Amino acid sequence: MAVEPKIFNFDDVKGISENQLNQHYQLYLGYINSLENIMTTLSTEEQTNYEYRGLKEGETYSLDGIVLHELYFANLGQTNVNPARELIWLINRDFGNYRNWLNDFMRTARVARGWAVLAYDYRDESLHNIMQNAHNVGVVWHAWPLLVLDVYEHAYMIDFGINKERYLGVFKQNIDWSIVNKRFYSLSPINL
Repeated sequence: MAVEPKIFNFDDVKGISENQLNQHYQLYLGYINSLENIMTTLSTEEQTNYEYRGLKEGETYSLDGIVLHELYFANLGQTNVNPARELIWLINRDFGNYRNWLNDFMRTARVARGWAVLAYDYRDESLHNIMQNAHNVGVVWHAWPLLVLDVYEHAYMIDFGINKERYLGVFKQNIDWSIVNKRFYSLSPINL
């Protein structure tokens, strides 16, 4: 299984250095290499059940690491686009108003060790701010990610040290709502 790394343009990202973004991108490439190594091992070698279990766990960790980083990198960048009207309607319905949603999303990010994700859950037809402590821990099945925020230290340590709060403030200014809107509109028809 060959995974082609995606290329991202970080020109519109303000407040996060090129060095920080490049180091972070290298980590993403590491997940691709890890997944390819795991897939090669799974297809060419016999393993004990214990070894197989470890490889399968590594497979989901690496694959989720790839997907989450691709979603995160894609929704970074300052644009003059606002959240879609229909998305705001859902935010207001499910969180009361935009400010309540944003406060909850940022609080989720503050307490998470890995990821904060705004997702639409097909099961209950609602938006949720989901906390993931690891790439493969906290994933909600049948939920479609709309906005993804990496809160692992590797996402901000070069620029912000241990000041996660400053990083979160900069992230808020770098949400590319055109990407979030595109993800939202790609949902199967939903009842608004």
